[in-house]
Amino acid sequence: MTALKQYERLEAAALWRAGPEAQRRDVIVSLGEATLTITDMNDRPLGHWSLAALERANPGQFPAMFHPAGDNAETLEIDGDETAMLEAISKLRAALERGRPRPGRLRAVSVLGSLALIAAGLGFWLPGALQRHTVKVVPEIQRKAIGQALLGRIERVAGQACNSAGAAPELASLARRTDAAKIVVLPSGVSSSLSLPGGIVLLNRALIEDHEDPAVAAGAVFAEQVRSRETDPLADLLSHGGMLASFRLLTTGNLNRATLDRYAEAALSLPRPDIASEDLLQRFGAAAVASTPYAYALDVTGETVLALIEADPMAGRAVEPVLPDRDWVRLQSICGG
Repeated sequence: MTALKQYERLEAAALWRAGPEAQRRDVIVSLGEATLTITDMNDRPLGHWSLAALERANPGQFPAMFHPAGDNAETLEIDGDETAMLEAISKLRAALERGRPRPGRLRAVSVLGSLALIAAGLGFWLPGALQRHTVKVVPEIQRKAIGQALLGRIERVAGQACNSAGAAPELASLARRTDAAKIVVLPSGVSSSLSLPGGIVLLNRALIEDHEDPAVAAGAVFAEQVRSRETDPLADLLSHGGMLASFRLLTTGNLNRATLDRYAEAALSLPRPDIASEDLLQRFGAAAVASTPYAYALDVTGETVLALIEADPMAGRAVEPVLPDRDWVRLQSICGG
């Protein structure tokens, strides 16, 4: 120990008592390697005390009285005249104290570090976990109510949904044919199609009015159903609303208007996510609807949708029309065109 060098072979006279009932004895105290060695006047060892475990019973008073930590029965008295020894003990104890591990401090640092990690983990984990739980427990009837409320906010931006009474039965038939809970045709706002919670699918009027084959509109519905399987529309809505939206829905059963408005604006402005052709073809095949008309509606050249054309599940097979011609023509007038 560096601090020990200047105190090597330092000795001092002292009084030592082995216990409360024992008589005090004259002894010689010498410094060793982080210890105090106590010997009698015949140089016989009486004890070795660790400086790190040495405590002073009367700081600032003399004679200075020391005892081992946790045991004040055995004592050692050093007169104030032994300034060199007392100074050495003080300095060496201070040096040992600085180098000693601090369990309390380390524990506090450990606890604070753990709490920080937990807080950070919760910051990353809790919002997603709360959202997933909320999406899982919300019943279908509540999903439909949320979808309807969201539709009302979207209509503020996209315009009132087309609702020609003469075409309502045909729109309902298209929904049944595509296994959609509800199909809504909008005059503008939505670029092509959009899924809402509760199985509601929004279609731009162009998908109805600009195509001779209802398989095009059906394909748009199928595409949204595939997207909904990959990302639940309610989960998408809650992710835009943040953790408070999930908490509010979970505890009150409602979402505030501001949350719905923010999501409506985002959903109408963002492009729809791409989906795998294989997944979409499976949906066409399950409904027994040809995918080729929808493919050419996406790309008149067919170059970017070649998989939907070449792997059409209904190619070479007799296909039942999505809607009879007369019903399709009637549906094309749903927006009054």
